[in-house]
Amino acid sequence: MKKNKYKIILVLTTILLGLTGPSCNNYIDVVPDNIPTVDYAFNNRNEAEAFLFGCFSFLPSHINPNSNPALLSGDEVWLIDPIYGFDPILWGIAKGEQGTNEPLANYWTTYQGGTNTMGGNRTFTGLRDINTFLENINKPFDLEEWERKQWIAEAKFLKAYLHFWLFRMYGPIPLIKENIPISANSEEVQVYREPVDEVVAYIVSLLDEAAEGLPIKILDTTSDLGRPTKAMALALKAQLLTLAASPLFNGNSDYAGIIDNRGVELFPQEYKAEKWQLAADALKTAIDVCHEAGNELFDFNSSIYSKNLSDSTILAMQVRGAVTERWNSEIIWGDSNSNPDLIQKLCHPTFFAPQAGGDIKQCYAPTLRTVEQFYTKNGVPIEEDKDWIGVDLFGIRESGKADRYYINEGYKTINLHYNREARFYGAISFDGATFYGDGHQNDDTQLLYTNLRYGYGNGSFVSDRHSSTGYLVKKLVHYLTSCPQTNANIITYRYAFPVIRLADLYLMYSEALNEVKEAPDAEVYKYIDLVRNRSGLLGVKESWQNFSTKPQKPATKEGMREIIHRERMNELAFEGERFWDLRRWKMAEEYMNKPIMGLNVLEKEPEEFYKPQTLFDMTFEKKDYLWPIKQSELSRNKNLVQNLGW
Repeated sequence: MKKNKYKIILVLTTILLGLTGPSCNNYIDVVPDNIPTVDYAFNNRNEAEAFLFGCFSFLPSHINPNSNPALLSGDEVWLIDPIYGFDPILWGIAKGEQGTNEPLANYWTTYQGGTNTMGGNRTFTGLRDINTFLENINKPFDLEEWERKQWIAEAKFLKAYLHFWLFRMYGPIPLIKENIPISANSEEVQVYREPVDEVVAYIVSLLDEAAEGLPIKILDTTSDLGRPTKAMALALKAQLLTLAASPLFNGNSDYAGIIDNRGVELFPQEYKAEKWQLAADALKTAIDVCHEAGNELFDFNSSIYSKNLSDSTILAMQVRGAVTERWNSEIIWGDSNSNPDLIQKLCHPTFFAPQAGGDIKQCYAPTLRTVEQFYTKNGVPIEEDKDWIGVDLFGIRESGKADRYYINEGYKTINLHYNREARFYGAISFDGATFYGDGHQNDDTQLLYTNLRYGYGNGSFVSDRHSSTGYLVKKLVHYLTSCPQTNANIITYRYAFPVIRLADLYLMYSEALNEVKEAPDAEVYKYIDLVRNRSGLLGVKESWQNFSTKPQKPATKEGMREIIHRERMNELAFEGERFWDLRRWKMAEEYMNKPIMGLNVLEKEPEEFYKPQTLFDMTFEKKDYLWPIKQSELSRNKNLVQNLGW
C-alpha cells in the first residue's frame, strides 16, 4: 500500500500541473513490487545516481533540428519537401504554421506517454523529477558528503537550465520551486506565470547556488565530460542576464497589456540600463572563470593534421573546428547526450554517383541572405566594402590558381563566392567549392569539390536529396566524417555540439560593454577583435578605416552595435544563436519579413543556375517573438494568460 501511495503522489503532482508524462524510466523499471518507488530510488548511491542521470535525460537535444527550434525555424537555412528519411517538424515554424491548438516545439505541455509529435519535450516533468531528487538526496547512506553537494549543484544547474529554456521561448513562466503536495487544494494547483524579472532572479539564484558546488572543470575526462561545471553555470548566468537586458525583455512596450487576473504585469515596461551592467559584470566573471578552467579560443593549428594544410584551409577550419572538434578548448558546454549523426547527413554533399542513393541527405541549405551576410576578405560587409563598389555579385567568372584552396581551379562561379572571409569558406559549400574532409588529410592533392547544379555530380537530380538554395552547410560536418566513393554508407564522426563556447561569451561581452559605455572604446574592441583575429581578420577599427565606405561606424554606439550583431551572425552561423539573437534584439520583424531566396537549382548551365529565385514569402509578426501556450492549457488553468497575439 505504501508503494502505491508514493506512485499516486508522483502521478497526481504531475496531473495537477497539467503536465502528464512518464518519470525517469531507467530507475522505475527496476523497482521490486514490494518496495516504495521513491524510497528505492534513493536507497543507496547507485540508485540515486541513476535517478540523477535520468534527470539529465530531460535536457533538449541541441543538435537535433526536431528538438532545437533554433536550427530550422528561422531564416538561416531552408529545405526541400519531402526529404528522404527525415520529417522536418519544426520547419513549420519558419513557414508560419505555429498555432495554439497543437503548438510546434511545445515544451510547455507534455503529451500522454511522453511522445510529443510537435517537437516538444517533457520539460515540466523534468523539473518535477529534479525537485524529487533534491527532496530525497539526503537519504542515501553510502554517499560521501562532497559528492552529495556536487550532485545537488548539478541538479540545480539542470533546474536552472530547464527554466531558462522555457523562459527564452515563452517569457514569463511558472516557477517550479518545489513540487505541489498531494494535499493542495484546487486553487493551489492553478499556477501562475511569474513576471520576467522574478523569473530571471530565480534562475540567477539557482545558478549562483549551483556554481558554489560545482568543480571549475571536469577532472575525469573519460566519463564525466558534459556534466555541469562552475564555468558552465556562470556562462549560462551571463547568457541569461544578456537576454534579460536585451530589447525583447527590457522595457518592451509591445507587451504592456499582458496582465494576469491578479493584476500583475508580466513584462517590465521601464527600460533599465543597469541590466546591461549586470550582464557585463556576469560575462566578465564567466570569462575569467573559463580562462581559469583552461578555456581558450580553438586554434586548428594545434590539430595533428594542420601540418599537411595550407594557411587558407587552416583559416577556414578555425570556426568549423571550434564547433566539431571533440571537446576542444573553446567548448564551455558541449551536449554530450546528442548525436550529430542526423545533422551531418543533412549537410554532407555527395561527390560520387554511388553515394547518391544512401543515407546522405544533402539538403540543409543556407539561404542566399545568409550567404551574403558573411564579410569580404577585408573583414567588412560586402555592401560597405570599397573594393566591391559596382561589382555584380552574380556575375560569372572562372577561378584561377590563386583561388584553388577555396574554389575548384578553372571552375565558373559567381563573384559572390570570391574574396570572402575564411569563415565563409569554412561554413558554406557552394557549387565549385572545395571541401576539406571526407576522411582526407591533405589539401594539396586530396581536396574534394561540391557540384550543386542540376545534372552534375551531387546536384538536384536526386529529387528528395538536394539543396533547395544551391548551398549546403559545411560547418557542422566534422572533417573525419566520410563516405566511401563506391557506396552510400556514410561514417559520421561524433562530437559534442557546443551549447556555449568561448567566442559566444566574448561577443556578448563586447555587446554588453558597448551598451554600458557612452561610446565604444578599446575594451569593447578587444573581445570582438580576438574572435576576428582567430579567423585571419584585422581588428574592427582597422578594417573599417581601411576598407569600408563607413569608416567612422565603429566609433559610435549605434554603429558598433550593428557591427557586433553582424559579427555574431557570422561567427555563430548555423549554431542556433541567430534564431534567438534576432528575437532578443527585436530585429526578427526586419529580417524575417523578406522572401527566402536561393539559386535556380533545377538548371544546369551557370548562366541559368546562378539566377536568384524566391523560394518562400516569409512573414513574421509581433506574436512570433514568443511561443503560444496551448489552448487546452489555458482552458484547464484559468490563472494563465496567453502571449501577445495568440
